Amino acid sequence: MTDLILALVAGGMVGLTLGALGGGGSVLAVPALIYLLGFTPAAATTASLLIVTATSVTALYAHARAGNVRWKAGGLFAAAGLLPAAAAGALAGRLPQPVLTGAFAAIAAIAAVRMLRPASATPGERRPVGVGRAAGTGAGLGTLTGFLGVGGGFLAVPALVTTLAFEMQAAVGTSLLIISTNSLASLATRGATASGMDWAVVAPFAGAAILGAWDGKRLAAKISGNRLQRIFAVILLAVAVFMLIDALT
Repeated sequence: MTDLILALVAGGMVGLTLGALGGGGSVLAVPALIYLLGFTPAAATTASLLIVTATSVTALYAHARAGNVRWKAGGLFAAAGLLPAAAAGALAGRLPQPVLTGAFAAIAAIAAVRMLRPASATPGERRPVGVGRAAGTGAGLGTLTGFLGVGGGFLAVPALVTTLAFEMQAAVGTSLLIISTNSLASLATRGATASGMDWAVVAPFAGAAILGAWDGKRLAAKISGNRLQRIFAVILLAVAVFMLIDALT
């Protein structure tokens, strides 16, 4: 019963984050699965991908209905990340657990610092989508998705805002398309780690996350994107420091 309650609470937080910010949910899902629910790092990254895929598709639908998804740019990012996500997903299951934990903590810390920094681009200024830039960034995000079990939205949103000058709402909606596609590609190569999944925990976690994503979408309409981003970045930085200490001790 305790695990069920923890899964529901953690899932709600993950969904809320994804719905409001278009990313970051998996960065909370992985440590929650490891430290609250007793998953190994390899199993946690796979479970995170399952949860984030289901939640991202739900949130994507909501943002698409609101006109917040730029399909051309999102398609370029997503297509470039498909093969790297699949290759990295196959490699991740063979790495030692402390390596996965430490790498995850380092990426989370970098993402938190980036989110705390003010954007250099002017939101709302439309630029043509550079194919080379979109492809390079998309490939990097796909690699992170496959390797660490994260959707990459916490990096995709800042990239869309700073390199392509998307307004925050469009960056959030478009990042969900990228997350969904990369996560599905990575899951296709993780059959071994998904076979022993504890569905009694993962299913309610995912269900709560899906419901939370709808609340996150409504929350994003009421609170400024910059304020939400700063709050999340502080939480993320604290989680990253805790995980890094755990990996090194």
